[in-house]
Amino acid sequence: MATAPKKRTQGGPSAAKPKRSAAPVRSAPKARATAEASITLSSKNYSAWSLRGWLIAKLAGLDFDEVMVSPDDANARKEILLLSPSILVPCLTHGGIKVWDTLAIGEYLNEVKPDAGLLPTDIAARAHCRAICGEMHSGFSSLRSALPMNLKGDFPGYKVWARAEGDIERIAAIWHECATKYGGPFLFGKKPCIADAMYAPVVTRFLTYHVAIDRVCSAYCKQIMAMPEMKEWIAAAKLEQEDIEELNMEF
Repeated sequence: MATAPKKRTQGGPSAAKPKRSAAPVRSAPKARATAEASITLSSKNYSAWSLRGWLIAKLAGLDFDEVMVSPDDANARKEILLLSPSILVPCLTHGGIKVWDTLAIGEYLNEVKPDAGLLPTDIAARAHCRAICGEMHSGFSSLRSALPMNLKGDFPGYKVWARAEGDIERIAAIWHECATKYGGPFLFGKKPCIADAMYAPVVTRFLTYHVAIDRVCSAYCKQIMAMPEMKEWIAAAKLEQEDIEELNMEF
């Protein structure tokens, strides 16, 4: 039986169809690894203590998730409006350990991350750092009441209460002393530490209410506001939908 003649392919009898290259194998997107810690926060726009705890954790290099509590939550609202005798936000959870006081968070993370430089290495500077952190932690109540943190607010021409002016003068004196002793640009030298996290909300208050400050204090404020961590926090704060009427009024 005769067989049908074979068809010749273009390019001669020996030409073969070009092989297709195999499509690259696409790997599934990697899921984010579980963070080593979490921090409970209230409002990023209004909560000075949340900013302090969050910033300390950032400076420590801690990998953490944020757990946001609505400002409508009764306890969070008390904290923001300075109506709570104890401050339970922020709260750090790390390896089964819970720490809910900002200074305690700083001291804990200084032990967990000793190379992060959260406290100065020199014993005298370290004592000084702890002293001014403690002063911010327990004092300046008139400043807190007169100038509540409000990152979305802008109040030029705001009249500062006389008692708050005393707090402002004391804070300026602290910043001047640190600049003279440690050379800046941060409170204890070239790197930000716990003290800078503690005073960062004050910087935002001075800007929100257009508080008149001298050249040294103004330079420190610019240094704090230029930190990438502060830029990240403020950007998130300005996206918040919730407003607290008591802290969002024109004075």
